[in-house]
Amino acid sequence: MWFNINILFLITVFYVVQAENNAQILNDRASLVLFMSSIISDPKHALESWNSSDIHVCNWFGVKCDKNRNEFLELDLSQRSLHGNISPALSSLSSLEILDLSWNFFEGRIPTEIGSFIRLKQLSLSWNNLEGTVPSELGSLHQLIYLNLGSNRLTGEIPTSILCNGSSNLEYIDLSNNSLSGEIPLKNNQCGLRELKFLLLWSNQLVGEVPQALSNSSKLEWIDLESNFLSGELPSRIVNEMPHLQFLYLSYNNFSSHNGNTDLKPFFAALVNSTNLQELDLAGNNLGGELPSIIGSLSTSLVLINLDQNLLYGPIPQEISNLFNLTLLNLSRNFLGGSIPSELCQLGKLERLYLSNNSLSGHIPSAFGNISHLGLLDLSKNELSGSIPDSFAKLPQLRRLLLYENQLSGTIPTSLGQCVTLETLDVSHNRISGTIPGEVAGLSSLKLYLNLSSNHLQGPIPFELSKMDMVLAIDLSSNNLSSTIPSQLGSCIALEPKFRKQLVVSNAKTIQDEEEGRKEIKYPRISHRELVEATGGFSVSSLIGSGTFGQVYKGVLKDNTRVAVKVLYSTAREISGSFKRECQVLKTTRHRNLIRIITTCSRPDFKALVLPLMRNGSLENHLYPSHGLDLVQLVNICSDVAEGMAYLHHHSPVKGADENVSVHDSASFDSTDGLLCGSIGYIAPEYGMGKRASPQGDVYSFGVLLLEIVTGKRPTDVLFQQGSSLHEWVKNHYPSKLEPLIEEALVKYSPAQTPIPPYQSNTWRDVIVEMIELGLICTQYNPSIRPTMLDVAHDINCLKQYLSSDSSTLLIEKVPTNEGI
Repeated sequence: MWFNINILFLITVFYVVQAENNAQILNDRASLVLFMSSIISDPKHALESWNSSDIHVCNWFGVKCDKNRNEFLELDLSQRSLHGNISPALSSLSSLEILDLSWNFFEGRIPTEIGSFIRLKQLSLSWNNLEGTVPSELGSLHQLIYLNLGSNRLTGEIPTSILCNGSSNLEYIDLSNNSLSGEIPLKNNQCGLRELKFLLLWSNQLVGEVPQALSNSSKLEWIDLESNFLSGELPSRIVNEMPHLQFLYLSYNNFSSHNGNTDLKPFFAALVNSTNLQELDLAGNNLGGELPSIIGSLSTSLVLINLDQNLLYGPIPQEISNLFNLTLLNLSRNFLGGSIPSELCQLGKLERLYLSNNSLSGHIPSAFGNISHLGLLDLSKNELSGSIPDSFAKLPQLRRLLLYENQLSGTIPTSLGQCVTLETLDVSHNRISGTIPGEVAGLSSLKLYLNLSSNHLQGPIPFELSKMDMVLAIDLSSNNLSSTIPSQLGSCIALEPKFRKQLVVSNAKTIQDEEEGRKEIKYPRISHRELVEATGGFSVSSLIGSGTFGQVYKGVLKDNTRVAVKVLYSTAREISGSFKRECQVLKTTRHRNLIRIITTCSRPDFKALVLPLMRNGSLENHLYPSHGLDLVQLVNICSDVAEGMAYLHHHSPVKGADENVSVHDSASFDSTDGLLCGSIGYIAPEYGMGKRASPQGDVYSFGVLLLEIVTGKRPTDVLFQQGSSLHEWVKNHYPSKLEPLIEEALVKYSPAQTPIPPYQSNTWRDVIVEMIELGLICTQYNPSIRPTMLDVAHDINCLKQYLSSDSSTLLIEKVPTNEGI
């Protein structure tokens, strides 16, 4: 009898538990349906399965469960381009441990109800458009290990409850790239965060000092506080308690050194305890004092030190050579003096060395030739004297050598002609004499810039200069060179060699007469009536394109010259400025990949640019619908476009503002107020938030072009009209789902659509993958971490070389970023 009673009890318990489980499942299902109802747009149809009749939510997309306990554990809808608000209904998912809604377009506030997820361990809402304050209720999530709210539009102060709740298990906090204000709320020395390893608060509006209570977080590995308004002395006592620290970024704040901004030794002494330190960035703080010799006692794991734009003075300590793993050392824009210590040349892994804009004197150490990995050396704007060392020829990877605005003398060493990787050479504004060596003038690797201006060079211009057919800009002005230009330069298609008294050679045309070279270029006068006749009255049949500011027509002038006439809309006041700027740019630029202006036509009610007609039509005509180009041709086209853009950004005679402003400073380029600059689908996301037109925006547009070429999909396709983008679509395929895109591109861009030989297939695959990766890097959401067009042009040129070689190893040097693709 007792046996039967026990069985009956167990059966009853089973049915009660089952009923509770079913009730919870129904409750979870109802919560998810309510959440889905707040989604305005689901372009990737991620939530299609949520409409099914399947009651088991564990089978729905993005949902993971513990099927043994029938508990809802994870909701991951990251990178699905979802639009809408985050519904408070999610708070009913009481067993949730992971919530990841990152990389979407959610708007509105973060629901305070999320604070009821008592079992939540990971919360990621980063890279959305969330607004308002950070809910203090998140401080109730005592099981939370990972918190990422970065890259939103959050405002207000950081809630004290998050950083100081007494029982925090947090290991990762990312509130970066918002508009958070106030101080870092760690006033109480009893605050928790003893498990914290990552603290990312960069790019906010935080003020005050770094709180001493942070020293309780002795497990910290990564601290990024850059680009805020933090002040006070460098946090020596805090970092002294962080033996596991690997990355410390304090740049672009208002920190000072100790003892009235005169003593850096206490801070570097405190960092000696961080034996795993890899990167140290203190740039842009106006830190004063000398560089202490104890810097050489820092971790030998260091690969990056950036002290750019401070108030450092005194000599460079030779002890820095102890940091033998350094790949980047930036001491530019300070007041450092004395000579360059030869011990610096013992840093055998150094790839980039910036010492410009200081007061360094003495000779350039010849031992620089021993740094075999050195790719960039910038010693410009100092007081260096002596000659240019022959030893530079021993550097097998040297790409950029910048020695301008010093007091260098002697001659240009012929050995520089052995620098087969050199792309930029600038020794202008020195006291260099003698002739231009033919070996240097014929350096075919120079693709960006050759500047020998403002020296004491004399003699003839070497005919070898005609071999420099890939260089973007050449400046030989303000020397004592012969005015006779060799006839061989007639075959040179380089941009703009400038000679004494402004002699110009460009576009395969040689101007021999010195007086003619000084004359202003006379553009032919073409009347409005002539343009009307040439274009058939600007008929629809003559229309070949249209854009934000106007339309382009093809036409034929009376002398049978085929032209393209760009007619600018005259209804907006902004167009007048746009017309003037475009005229200015087109009249002064000289580049083989940039079209030259024929003339202009301007009346109060009509403004037009007259340009040569490009007979081969637009790139779009070749991409759609037949895809008549092969991969080699496309890479060549991309290279040409990249080099033209690099010239406009870095070497054009027309600048938007102060030439000393960094290319990555968007304020240095003018824009058309109130108008989006660019074509739909190619416009950088920051333009939609009122940002000015910038070089970074151009890089974004170029990245979209790369992705379009590889995938064969227009950025305006229906696929991307529901809030997604070509960047996101490709990114969702990267890296594990790229194979279909690669195969399609291999077929589409093979010569005459014939199968690619097996020995070429791997090479072409490599190039396609590299173009995809470069496109993704160029279209990163954060403008500051996109590469420059100089870097992009270099990388695509490497792809050209790789396609034309039998090498099995890619030559591309990846562009470093602070963010993954």
